[in-house]
Amino acid sequence: MANIVINRIRKSFGAFDALKEVSLTINDGEFVSLLGPSGCGKTTLLRIIAGLETASTGDVSIGDKSVIGLAPRDRGLAMVFQNYAVFPHMSVYENVAFGLRMQKAEDARVKAQVEKAAGLLHIEQYLDRYPNKLSGGQRQRVAVARALAVEPKVLLMDEPLSNLDALLRLEMRTELKTVLQSSGTTTIYVTHDQTEAMGLSDRIAVMHGGIVEQVGTPIDVYNHPATRFVGGFIGNPPMNFIRMPVSNGQVCAGSERLATPAQSGGEIILGLRGEAVELAPLPQGLEMKVRVAEPMGSHLLLTGSIHEQPVRVILAASETVRSGDTIGLKLDSKRITWLSPESGKAFPAAAA
Repeated sequence: MANIVINRIRKSFGAFDALKEVSLTINDGEFVSLLGPSGCGKTTLLRIIAGLETASTGDVSIGDKSVIGLAPRDRGLAMVFQNYAVFPHMSVYENVAFGLRMQKAEDARVKAQVEKAAGLLHIEQYLDRYPNKLSGGQRQRVAVARALAVEPKVLLMDEPLSNLDALLRLEMRTELKTVLQSSGTTTIYVTHDQTEAMGLSDRIAVMHGGIVEQVGTPIDVYNHPATRFVGGFIGNPPMNFIRMPVSNGQVCAGSERLATPAQSGGEIILGLRGEAVELAPLPQGLEMKVRVAEPMGSHLLLTGSIHEQPVRVILAASETVRSGDTIGLKLDSKRITWLSPESGKAFPAAAA
């Protein structure tokens, strides 16, 4: 296996900078997701690592060896694409064996590796079939098995589950996590789906506008977003952002006074996850005007406003709040993120 070091990679298409000196280290055996919206540069970065795209400047090392200038086949990696890319004229066995055949592996090794990979992905019973006899989820399992069969140092995956329906995505996500934990393969996974990134990754690199805005474990990125973009992109519902006046280093949340960072000026943004609240009587709680109350089975989702700014909060399903109500909310002060209104960056958390 191998670590990956991405050092100040920049990629320009004419006057457009798709990547702006991106640096990132992926440890040996680690699963890292590149997460972000369309056009943020995540697939371009993956293609540069794979050797399918040339960087304008910067370096990529795999296993402490620079691979800039090496052909994709010489980089010790395998790639799984969004569109499966299985060969329709080959059986499942031959699809999984394809990379090994290209390496001119001996028949005994081909057989052993195909059976091992097929067993990991639970496709042993399909080895004699052709792709047109398989479901979308089964074809994607074949693509993953083909990548793992060559025992790559690095596995690159570009939105591999996006063509599957919701139930199949959940099933494949579970299988992928199990398989990759078992294989210990260093993996970079490109997705715009935060659920996939949160569920699969050891760490997430959140990308936006050609830069990496934050790198961290899923729980750190969720609870402690470094920027307003990260907080708004991660989470369902996304983090709420409430612009509030600061007086004597505090903001008023109902009858409670919350201390703000020393660097804050006369105004600050209070970032709050929807579930980091509980009902409190007025005027003790922070006033929220409820526009819509939606029972979601496991919880109650409220959409409304605080200080005339849109918010969504989550309460226990047993709470009896209705559309049109005005309620009080007590905020979990330990789960507040304070952000600068000017830069959108989070202030450092106060020492415990």
